[in-house]
Amino acid sequence: MATPHPSTDSAIQRLPDGTVKQRNLLTGTEVWTVPGRGNRPLSTASSKPDPIDHSSDGHHCAFCSERYLETPPEKSRRIRLDDGTWQELAGLPAEELATTTAEFRRIPNLFEIVSYNYWHMNYGHVPSEEQHRRMAQYLASSRGYDHVMQVVGARMKATGMSDEDLALLTDSDLLRQANGFFSGGHDLIIGRRHYIDGADDTSQLASSGTLTPEEHYQYTDFTIRAMQDLYHLNSNVRYVAAFQNWLKPAGASFDHLHKQLVAIDDHAVQTQAEADRLRHDPLIYDEILKVAATRKLLVAQNDHAVAIVGFGHRFPGLAVWPLHAPRNPWECDDEVIRAVSDLLHAVHAATGAEVACNEEWYHRPPDVDVPLRWRILLKWRLSTVAGFEGGTRIYLNTLDPWTVADRVIPRLLEMRDSGVIAPMRIGEECRVSPDLLRN
Repeated sequence: MATPHPSTDSAIQRLPDGTVKQRNLLTGTEVWTVPGRGNRPLSTASSKPDPIDHSSDGHHCAFCSERYLETPPEKSRRIRLDDGTWQELAGLPAEELATTTAEFRRIPNLFEIVSYNYWHMNYGHVPSEEQHRRMAQYLASSRGYDHVMQVVGARMKATGMSDEDLALLTDSDLLRQANGFFSGGHDLIIGRRHYIDGADDTSQLASSGTLTPEEHYQYTDFTIRAMQDLYHLNSNVRYVAAFQNWLKPAGASFDHLHKQLVAIDDHAVQTQAEADRLRHDPLIYDEILKVAATRKLLVAQNDHAVAIVGFGHRFPGLAVWPLHAPRNPWECDDEVIRAVSDLLHAVHAATGAEVACNEEWYHRPPDVDVPLRWRILLKWRLSTVAGFEGGTRIYLNTLDPWTVADRVIPRLLEMRDSGVIAPMRIGEECRVSPDLLRN
């Protein structure tokens, strides 16, 4: 017998004293918003940012455009041509890295979460013939060889190896450490800008929301193609985690726009729990959309996607859902990807570059037969999980869902009027029904 989902009436409740209780219909997570705790600012940005030293443009961090040789050899890049069209270039040799301007680069993560050695030692993973050829070609030039050796050495020193111990290693020893640059499963998608064009001070970081809608579409699509590619790393990849940490309070190593993609050999705990719930309650997504529609939590909509205020999450935030029947990102056509990207770009822009946040992608692993929905969650990192949450598994959000909507919707209207976000319906203009999740 099917287990019923939690009542939508209990998904969000406001008590007489003003406390708001939320329950995540997919995970069961319970969240409270207590009156008086939501009056904190969204960011902790410095009130006196430093002026930008423009002599350092291109050098502000290791992800910047004049420091390509400090990161592992890139796998591919997207460039914008003079006529405004876009082109993808793959496998550039070291000598050609500076011949075009990379708007977005796909590079291996220097410090992998799941390393090449993990795949090699646990599953016998070795570079494919194509990856062997790419590595040999890159190392065949003196510039490419020096680049790889420099990055390997920097990584080994960063993990605690002394200069003396490093000097004892042969070139062959060092080159064995470079296999992951060409056959690893943890990639970054890095944007060109560190600060917005024309920035005057260090508060003007280039975030997802400061891109144009077209740039954000290219960023999103490039991420999707890399995600699909990592599923072919080897037959033991069961899930590719996709996420973006923006600003250090959200876990970013650099305050420079980038997404991360990590191939893992198991399903995510969230994925397994969601699949189990969906097997018992196939209409659970309908119920979530119903809560958003009936509680006035719809913030934006276009022909192929909807943005809602998230509820029942450890942090306040927003979620972007593709409409129509469930599909994985790489199964969607360009029109749907652009629609999702436009709404995601808009909620980032409404959030603001000064707010630390995590962008989390959820999708169906290819070996799962339950129709999990692709969606993207933007979490505002406004608080730190502490003792109360750890002991009770009840999480405290400083903002309830309606407060999030009240902050975001007016900003979206302003940005639509000024043309900095794509055309879309906003707030009370949105209309959704479960039928939109079918076709």
